[in-house]
Amino acid sequence: MTTDTPAVTTGPLVPKRPPLAWVARHWPVLAFAASAIMLGAAHAFESFGGLAPCHLCLKQREVYWVAGTVGLIATILQRTPLWTRLRAPALWLLGAIFLYGAGLAAFHAGVEWKWWPGPSTCTGGGLATSDDLVAMLKGAKIQPPMCDKAAWVFLGLSMAGWNALVSLGLAVASAFAALRSKEA
Repeated sequence: MTTDTPAVTTGPLVPKRPPLAWVARHWPVLAFAASAIMLGAAHAFESFGGLAPCHLCLKQREVYWVAGTVGLIATILQRTPLWTRLRAPALWLLGAIFLYGAGLAAFHAGVEWKWWPGPSTCTGGGLATSDDLVAMLKGAKIQPPMCDKAAWVFLGLSMAGWNALVSLGLAVASAFAALRSKEA
């Protein structure tokens, strides 16, 4: 009796496509999910970590709102006959949105590193809590978050730096999906 069992090559657990082909095929819904995850992470840092967003942080979130909307619309369009004509433009649009987000995040990281000045709106824009309002009524000055000060750093990169890397990765994945000659 032998204990060697042959490798299973068919069945429900074995993908019929290579993993990259699967990613390319499902990129619109994956881009939507990635945008939702990034927005959720930003909200968690704000709500549970107590890190109020600066003006540039809020601008970076807008990119994910736009990308998520385009991803959702593209996911719906995938189920229509229009998708054959709109597939490449929709995926290139997602890539352009994520690439813009990477540039915006890199700009913000540069402002944090003092490589260049940030916009004048970087001196305000934070949300006030009820405690802040009570303190203001008592005469206290409220300091809004500054764009040139990293609120959180991990492995030498601020949130803006990590966002630049994630957005660049999402832009590359969008370009990869768009360059595929047909649906995988």
